[in-house]
Amino acid sequence: MKNNRKLSSEQADALLKTLKTRFEKNINRHKGLDWDKIQSKLEANPDKFWSLNEMEVTEGEPDVIDYDKKNDEYIFFDCSPESPKRRSLCYDYQAWEARKANKPENNVIDKALEMGIELLSEDQYRQLQQLGKFDLKTSSWIKTPANIRELGGAIFCDRRYNIVFTYHNGADSYYAARGFRGCLKV
Repeated sequence: MKNNRKLSSEQADALLKTLKTRFEKNINRHKGLDWDKIQSKLEANPDKFWSLNEMEVTEGEPDVIDYDKKNDEYIFFDCSPESPKRRSLCYDYQAWEARKANKPENNVIDKALEMGIELLSEDQYRQLQQLGKFDLKTSSWIKTPANIRELGGAIFCDRRYNIVFTYHNGADSYYAARGFRGCLKV
């Protein structure tokens, strides 16, 4: 499957144009960052284009939200207003396997891995919410601590009443209005 993880030069150019337009339109998300440096970094890491494109085609609207000086990495998050169109997924394979009936198509952890991205942590989700108002009608699974997962649960977040809430659910649950947001480091 990894062999198919390459975009054509036309696809990469179109994605760069989309990302640049989004960057310029949402400058409040990345004050002090320089698009030319981001583009150079992307061009030096063409393997990341495929993952960014996966975020884009699932309507995640990836955008640069930070720069990690220590690791020299630009950080992209899904910045779509509502949870991206990767929904109706239970939390992980174990939860998916445990379902006896009405299994969803996939699970969040495997889907993120397949896309080459990471699930947002609770801290990252809250960081995203500092940049705008996201998930006003939907919710997003987030990385679940092992102690919660071991007991059969998983956590998700949303924004209601101008507050970011963290909730729990059985990891095997899935809803049409719950997806997940990803993070990609370049």
